[in-house]
Amino acid sequence: MQYSSKQEGNLLDILAKLFPQSSKSTLRKMLTGGRITVDGEVCFRAKHEVVVGSKIEILDKVKAAEESPSPKAQYNGRALDIIYEDEAILVVLKPEGMLSIATNKLETDTLHSRCVDYVQHSGARNWCHIVHRLDRDTSGVMVFAKNKEHKETLQLQFAERSVHRTYHALVEGRPEKNSGTVSSWLVEDKHLHVRKVSSTFKGAKKAITHWDIEDSDEHVSLIHITIDTGKRHQIRMAMKDLGCPVVGDEIHESSANPLNRVCLHATSLEFLHPQSNDPVRFTSKVPFTGPESQR
Repeated sequence: MQYSSKQEGNLLDILAKLFPQSSKSTLRKMLTGGRITVDGEVCFRAKHEVVVGSKIEILDKVKAAEESPSPKAQYNGRALDIIYEDEAILVVLKPEGMLSIATNKLETDTLHSRCVDYVQHSGARNWCHIVHRLDRDTSGVMVFAKNKEHKETLQLQFAERSVHRTYHALVEGRPEKNSGTVSSWLVEDKHLHVRKVSSTFKGAKKAITHWDIEDSDEHVSLIHITIDTGKRHQIRMAMKDLGCPVVGDEIHESSANPLNRVCLHATSLEFLHPQSNDPVRFTSKVPFTGPESQR
């Protein structure tokens, strides 16, 4: 569907007038999903200024994936899978097996270092600030801030548990129930090993994990997961507690590793944009196969 704008204004307001039956939340998801073009260019920004006569087109989901796939940037020979970028944030897809940021061992190739390489290609003084982390073995959506103020705004949202995070895990077997919540206390030692302890144990931190089964067979289950807290190995420990360790997670008693990876993926992030305060949501496909293709 294509429309010619009869007035000027920001893109979200124009879309709201074109589609009065759609909520602004729905329209924002169409923007972040790459489904809106202005004069032939995919536009992600809700506050993009539209002029009279601009051609606005709404792409279906299949065409949007073809027109605006995640760009893979190459800087210093190192790939970066970009989901979204503007002047405030950089949203990227973290591969499994890569650290989010260097440890005290000073690793040189991390997701953070690749993001810094990327933004400094257009300006030596540019920088990317770490906002949150994913375990080395976990893949999925991560957001970085381009300045300190936006970093603090985003980190406050994570601290206040207002960021909505979803994950998918392929686990061994099938939990006894179709859904549930695992609430436990975890402690991490100086070697980054995590174990379950009592609530009174020194340094113990509460971990809350909600889960439900999306698909299963007699061998494995695909689990949809949301978390209230973000602790190291939280989801992996929770799945172990259910008696269904994540496929490939040998640390937490998985017995098989057919895909040569820990099958845990951060599928989406939803938060308030640190510059506009608009709710935004970024998603990615589950990279490992589900029960149907395991048969």
